[in-house]
Amino acid sequence: MPYGDTYTVRHSASVSTAITVVQIAAGTAVPLLFLSGSATQRGSTTSAQEEISFVRKTAAATVTAAVVGTHVFKRSPNAPSPSLQLGTALTGVIATVEGTDGDILWREAFNVLNGYKYLPVPEERIIVAGGGIIGLKFFTAPAAQNWSFQTSIMELG
Repeated sequence: MPYGDTYTVRHSASVSTAITVVQIAAGTAVPLLFLSGSATQRGSTTSAQEEISFVRKTAAATVTAAVVGTHVFKRSPNAPSPSLQLGTALTGVIATVEGTDGDILWREAFNVLNGYKYLPVPEERIIVAGGGIIGLKFFTAPAAQNWSFQTSIMELG
């Protein structure tokens, strides 16, 4: 498998509804490999269970468009600009209108005091085809808190 440049997409927000919190649209001809993902909260000391998922989108959610340097970061200072498609129906954060969900690729419960970390072995990493869209999503409304979300991806082209 060829290796490419790596990028981080991250955002912090108060979330209390079932919603896509991060949506990533691969470049038209540039597949992605998901290296890691996380959801953590800051401020609550109360134990509570939540559940989060990675889901393929067959129709994109309407999101706040991601911005390189604000939401998308190069892991290497020498990396080129990412091939991610940026826009309100592409790569962005916090959906205002949900799109259509396809396959649920990973769904896991976690305790908010510990946070959630998706760090798969190489054989279980999620691949997104060129032009494909994937979302990090709460399927049920989480407790209202300030959340931080982060995903690390590698472009394979």
